[in-house]
Amino acid sequence: MSSVELRMESRRIDCGSAPVSAHASCFRGASGVNEFHLILEPRDEGDFEEQLAWLERAYVITLETLGISLHGAVFRRFFCGDVLNQTEALKARAFSNPRRSGEPCAVSWIGQAPLPPAKVALWAYHVSDPAGAIEKVFDGSTLTVSRGELSHHWSTGLCAALNDTPHAQTQAILEQYDGYLGEKKMILAENLIRTWFFVRDVDENYGGLVAARREFFARRGLTPETHFVASTGIEGVPAEAGALVSLDAYAVGGVRDEQVEYLSALGHLSHTHVYGVTFERGTSVAYRDRKHVILSGTASIDCKGEIVHPGDVARQLERTLENMAALLATAGATLDDMCHFLVYVREPEDRAEVWRCMRERFEATPMVVVVGPVCRPGWLVEIEGMAVVDTCEEGLPVF
Repeated sequence: MSSVELRMESRRIDCGSAPVSAHASCFRGASGVNEFHLILEPRDEGDFEEQLAWLERAYVITLETLGISLHGAVFRRFFCGDVLNQTEALKARAFSNPRRSGEPCAVSWIGQAPLPPAKVALWAYHVSDPAGAIEKVFDGSTLTVSRGELSHHWSTGLCAALNDTPHAQTQAILEQYDGYLGEKKMILAENLIRTWFFVRDVDENYGGLVAARREFFARRGLTPETHFVASTGIEGVPAEAGALVSLDAYAVGGVRDEQVEYLSALGHLSHTHVYGVTFERGTSVAYRDRKHVILSGTASIDCKGEIVHPGDVARQLERTLENMAALLATAGATLDDMCHFLVYVREPEDRAEVWRCMRERFEATPMVVVVGPVCRPGWLVEIEGMAVVDTCEEGLPVF
């Protein structure tokens, strides 16, 4: 690859007869290993099953357009308007049901309504390696991708619905996940890179999650004096009835200390422990030819932990992007290096305006705007995502 070629490129995909908006980003690594993020949303009225069929057709067209195969599928998340009533339709299709697919892939379902007319939207992550097929194993809740000396573990839909409080459910989920890490010779403090906590009725139940996570992390050596984990904690309806909390997580087995950096931009936004929560603003993981810069859910906050621009979603969006840019800069990245944006709004009526503003600024970058109230009622918008930048670190493991 010549030095003038773009490492990161985003584009809109023509889905032909499928009434779906599709955008894809591709990071083209110097090693030849490419990473793709796709976001697809129906753009015609239709019932859920119709829209899911359109998404499947558009997904196949998108892969064909990009010249990649289903074999490189690592992760798919479906954002659903009414997930508890839509699970049977999701189970009926191979691309949305990992237990029916012949191709291993981690699949996440969450109740977060996308912008109408979409009743469902899809975020998908693929990897392609010219050296050969991607080595993957799926065990029912976690996809493991083996890459040289490293292993990448994508876990989805972890719940503990038999417990009756958000605190108890969170504790049980973390104990379950910690047990999985132990079986794979990993530990929370060294190998866990990123989490997503989805909370039913965040205003009512988030406090229990926060307390349980803080207590569990402290027992595992994750404190303000050490480090936490990149994370998003957001309202979302788990796909399991009775679950108040669900967890998706990403861990890397074999990752070295020198590969990982925890990001802060204290001139723009405070550490999270200032207001009682325990996650990192962002985490970067460096490999031989690239660096992943993973941003946690980020909102309109200042260096004292206070909300900036209360009641004004447009100005909160501007401040959120400013905060994200500041975090990215500490890792040598910019907003133009983002692979995708996941955008959460508290008020359903704000989706269209926020989507318009984001699309004006990021014309082709994959993004989805969903209803996902943030942990404080005054925050009207939150954004997360990942950037990738090229590096040349011969002593580090390959991605």
